[in-house]
Amino acid sequence: MPDIQLSRAHTLGLPAARQHAQRWGEKATEKFGVQCEYEPGDAQDLLRFSGNGVDGRLVVTASAFELEAELGFLAAMFKDSIEAKLNAQFDELLTKA
Repeated sequence: MPDIQLSRAHTLGLPAARQHAQRWGEKATEKFGVQCEYEPGDAQDLLRFSGNGVDGRLVVTASAFELEAELGFLAAMFKDSIEAKLNAQFDELLTKA
């Protein structure tokens, strides 16, 4: 079971959601040093991220973002802070959309 799960519904459609997810991955790489791998698909995309004690995935569809993350031992001590930052990032992402 993932340590962090978040879900955000949106009305962006897949092309715009894809752009936002790719931008989020780029920022996560710059700010937190995680490695991201983006796999586009016909009905949904998958962004996998890993590094600095966090492994996870972001599923991107035409109507939702679904994030799941597993935290390593040290990162788990900061779970609440990490989860709050992720929530704030997705809230900001969707208010700017």
